[in-house]
Amino acid sequence: MVEVKFVKSIVETKDKPKLSLPEIVLCGRSNVGKSSFINSFFNRKNLAKVSSTPGKTRLINYYSVNDKFYIVDLPGFGYARAPKTEQAKWEKMITNFLLNSRNVLFAFHFIDSRHKPTNLDVLLRDFLNEFNISTKIILTKTDKLKQSELAKAKKNAKEFLSGEFDDSNIFFYSAVKGTGKNEIKKFLSKTFGFKI
Repeated sequence: MVEVKFVKSIVETKDKPKLSLPEIVLCGRSNVGKSSFINSFFNRKNLAKVSSTPGKTRLINYYSVNDKFYIVDLPGFGYARAPKTEQAKWEKMITNFLLNSRNVLFAFHFIDSRHKPTNLDVLLRDFLNEFNISTKIILTKTDKLKQSELAKAKKNAKEFLSGEFDDSNIFFYSAVKGTGKNEIKKFLSKTFGFKI
Protein backbone atom coordinates (compact mmCIF):
# COMPACT_ATOMS: atom_id res chain seq x y z
CA MET A 1 0.00 0.00 0.00
CA VAL A 2 1.24 3.47 -0.88
CA GLU A 3 1.62 5.85 2.03
CA VAL A 4 1.45 9.42 0.81
CA LYS A 5 1.07 12.44 3.05
CA PHE A 6 1.25 16.20 2.86
CA VAL A 7 4.39 17.33 4.70
CA LYS A 8 4.53 21.13 4.55
CA SER A 9 4.28 24.26 2.43
CA ILE A 10 7.28 26.53 2.07
CA VAL A 11 8.25 29.82 0.46
CA GLU A 12 12.03 29.50 0.72
CA THR A 13 14.27 26.46 0.32
CA LYS A 14 15.77 27.02 3.77
CA ASP A 15 12.40 25.88 5.14
CA LYS A 16 12.41 22.55 3.30
CA PRO A 17 11.48 19.39 5.26
CA LYS A 18 14.28 18.23 7.53
CA LEU A 19 14.25 14.73 6.07
CA SER A 20 16.31 14.91 2.87
CA LEU A 21 14.78 12.79 0.08
CA PRO A 22 14.88 12.77 -3.74
CA GLU A 23 12.36 15.16 -5.28
CA ILE A 24 10.03 14.79 -8.26
CA VAL A 25 8.83 18.27 -9.26
CA LEU A 26 5.43 19.14 -10.73
CA CYS A 27 5.33 22.42 -12.63
CA GLY A 28 3.21 24.25 -15.19
CA ARG A 29 0.76 27.05 -15.77
CA SER A 30 -1.97 27.98 -13.31
CA ASN A 31 -5.10 25.83 -13.48
CA VAL A 32 -3.38 23.16 -15.56
CA GLY A 33 -4.52 20.35 -13.25
CA LYS A 34 -1.55 19.58 -10.99
CA SER A 35 -3.66 19.33 -7.83
CA SER A 36 -6.19 17.10 -9.58
CA PHE A 37 -3.29 14.96 -10.78
CA ILE A 38 -1.98 14.50 -7.23
CA ASN A 39 -5.39 13.50 -5.89
CA SER A 40 -6.24 11.10 -8.70
CA PHE A 41 -2.76 9.60 -9.03
CA PHE A 42 -2.69 8.63 -5.36
CA ASN A 43 -6.43 7.91 -5.07
CA ARG A 44 -6.83 10.52 -2.34
CA LYS A 45 -9.74 12.90 -2.74
CA ASN A 46 -8.46 15.87 -0.73
CA LEU A 47 -4.71 15.35 -0.56
CA ALA A 48 -4.12 18.48 -2.63
CA LYS A 49 -6.54 21.38 -2.58
CA VAL A 50 -8.30 21.83 -5.91
CA SER A 51 -9.81 25.18 -6.81
CA SER A 52 -11.77 26.42 -9.80
CA THR A 53 -9.89 29.69 -9.37
CA PRO A 54 -6.52 29.68 -11.15
CA GLY A 55 -3.44 30.62 -9.15
CA LYS A 56 -4.51 29.09 -5.84
CA THR A 57 -1.27 27.16 -5.31
CA ARG A 58 0.93 29.99 -4.11
CA LEU A 59 3.38 28.00 -2.04
CA ILE A 60 5.77 25.13 -2.72
CA ASN A 61 3.99 22.03 -1.41
CA TYR A 62 5.82 18.89 -0.30
CA TYR A 63 4.21 15.42 -0.28
CA SER A 64 6.08 12.39 1.02
CA VAL A 65 5.59 9.06 -0.79
CA ASN A 66 6.43 5.97 1.27
CA ASP A 67 9.12 8.08 2.96
CA LYS A 68 11.20 7.34 -0.16
CA PHE A 69 10.78 10.53 -2.18
CA TYR A 70 8.90 13.82 -2.31
CA ILE A 71 6.41 15.07 -4.83
CA VAL A 72 7.04 18.82 -4.91
CA ASP A 73 4.20 20.89 -6.35
CA LEU A 74 5.48 24.28 -7.51
CA PRO A 75 3.14 27.28 -7.77
CA GLY A 76 1.34 27.60 -11.10
CA PHE A 77 2.68 30.45 -13.17
CA GLY A 78 1.24 32.91 -15.64
CA TYR A 79 -2.16 33.60 -14.11
CA ALA A 80 -2.99 36.91 -15.79
CA ARG A 81 -5.32 38.25 -13.08
CA ALA A 82 -2.72 37.97 -10.34
CA PRO A 83 -1.10 41.29 -9.43
CA LYS A 84 2.27 41.84 -11.08
CA THR A 85 3.93 41.91 -7.66
CA GLU A 86 2.40 38.51 -6.89
CA GLN A 87 3.56 37.07 -10.21
CA ALA A 88 7.07 38.40 -9.59
CA LYS A 89 7.04 36.81 -6.13
CA TRP A 90 6.03 33.43 -7.59
CA GLU A 91 8.73 33.66 -10.23
CA LYS A 92 11.38 34.47 -7.63
CA MET A 93 10.18 31.60 -5.43
CA ILE A 94 10.46 29.06 -8.23
CA THR A 95 13.83 30.45 -9.39
CA ASN A 96 15.26 30.21 -5.87
CA PHE A 97 13.91 26.69 -5.49
CA LEU A 98 15.57 25.47 -8.68
CA LEU A 99 18.79 27.30 -7.88
CA ASN A 100 19.10 25.99 -4.34
CA SER A 101 17.51 22.56 -4.31
CA ARG A 102 20.09 19.78 -4.59
CA ASN A 103 17.63 16.88 -4.50
CA VAL A 104 15.59 17.38 -7.68
CA LEU A 105 15.67 14.15 -9.68
CA PHE A 106 13.15 14.99 -12.32
CA ALA A 107 10.32 17.31 -13.36
CA PHE A 108 6.92 16.74 -14.90
CA HIS A 109 5.90 19.75 -17.00
CA PHE A 110 2.09 19.92 -17.12
CA ILE A 111 0.36 21.36 -20.18
CA ASP A 112 -3.39 21.56 -20.81
CA SER A 113 -4.01 19.23 -23.77
CA ARG A 114 -6.76 21.55 -25.07
CA HIS A 115 -4.31 24.37 -25.80
CA LYS A 116 -1.01 24.82 -27.58
CA PRO A 117 1.99 25.35 -25.30
CA THR A 118 2.41 29.06 -24.61
CA ASN A 119 5.44 31.31 -24.53
CA LEU A 120 5.47 30.83 -20.76
CA ASP A 121 5.66 27.05 -21.30
CA VAL A 122 8.64 27.64 -23.57
CA LEU A 123 10.30 29.76 -20.88
CA LEU A 124 9.69 27.04 -18.28
CA ARG A 125 11.07 24.37 -20.64
CA ASP A 126 14.21 26.42 -21.28
CA PHE A 127 14.50 27.18 -17.57
CA LEU A 128 14.45 23.48 -16.64
CA ASN A 129 16.97 22.75 -19.38
CA GLU A 130 19.22 25.49 -18.03
CA PHE A 131 19.27 23.74 -14.66
CA ASN A 132 19.85 20.36 -16.35
CA ILE A 133 16.63 18.95 -14.96
CA SER A 134 15.29 16.02 -16.98
CA THR A 135 11.66 16.54 -17.94
CA LYS A 136 8.66 14.79 -19.41
CA ILE A 137 5.39 16.38 -20.51
CA ILE A 138 2.05 15.48 -18.97
CA LEU A 139 -0.85 16.60 -21.18
CA THR A 140 -3.81 17.01 -18.82
CA LYS A 141 -7.61 17.03 -19.19
CA THR A 142 -7.49 14.56 -22.09
CA ASP A 143 -11.00 13.30 -21.25
CA LYS A 144 -12.29 16.56 -22.74
CA LEU A 145 -10.81 15.79 -26.19
CA LYS A 146 -11.94 13.68 -29.13
CA GLN A 147 -9.49 11.27 -30.76
CA SER A 148 -8.65 13.73 -33.55
CA GLU A 149 -8.02 16.46 -30.96
CA LEU A 150 -5.71 14.14 -29.01
CA ALA A 151 -3.67 13.65 -32.20
CA LYS A 152 -3.47 17.44 -32.58
CA ALA A 153 -2.38 17.83 -28.94
CA LYS A 154 0.37 15.29 -29.53
CA LYS A 155 1.47 17.17 -32.67
CA ASN A 156 1.62 20.42 -30.68
CA ALA A 157 3.69 18.73 -27.98
CA LYS A 158 6.00 17.27 -30.62
CA GLU A 159 6.64 20.75 -32.04
CA PHE A 160 7.12 22.10 -28.52
CA LEU A 161 9.75 19.46 -27.72
CA SER A 162 11.37 19.81 -31.16
CA GLY A 163 14.42 17.53 -31.42
CA GLU A 164 13.82 15.95 -28.00
CA PHE A 165 10.60 14.29 -29.08
CA ASP A 166 9.67 10.67 -28.93
CA ASP A 167 6.51 9.04 -27.61
CA SER A 168 8.11 8.23 -24.26
CA ASN A 169 8.51 11.94 -23.49
CA ILE A 170 4.76 12.57 -23.38
CA PHE A 171 2.02 11.21 -21.14
CA PHE A 172 -1.68 11.77 -21.78
CA TYR A 173 -3.49 12.15 -18.45
CA SER A 174 -7.07 12.39 -17.27
CA ALA A 175 -7.80 12.86 -13.59
CA VAL A 176 -11.42 11.93 -14.35
CA LYS A 177 -10.78 8.64 -16.15
CA GLY A 178 -7.37 7.75 -14.76
CA THR A 179 -5.85 7.68 -18.24
CA GLY A 180 -2.04 7.63 -18.10
CA LYS A 181 -1.78 6.66 -14.44
CA ASN A 182 -0.31 3.20 -15.04
CA GLU A 183 2.14 4.50 -17.64
CA ILE A 184 3.49 7.13 -15.23
CA LYS A 185 3.75 4.58 -12.42
CA LYS A 186 5.72 2.25 -14.69
CA PHE A 187 8.02 5.11 -15.67
CA LEU A 188 8.74 6.03 -12.02
CA SER A 189 9.34 2.40 -11.14
CA LYS A 190 11.57 1.60 -14.11
CA THR A 191 13.58 4.83 -14.04
CA PHE A 192 13.95 5.54 -10.30
CA GLY A 193 12.80 2.32 -8.59
CA PHE A 194 9.87 4.14 -6.98
CA LYS A 195 6.99 1.70 -6.46
CA ILE A 196 3.56 3.31 -6.31
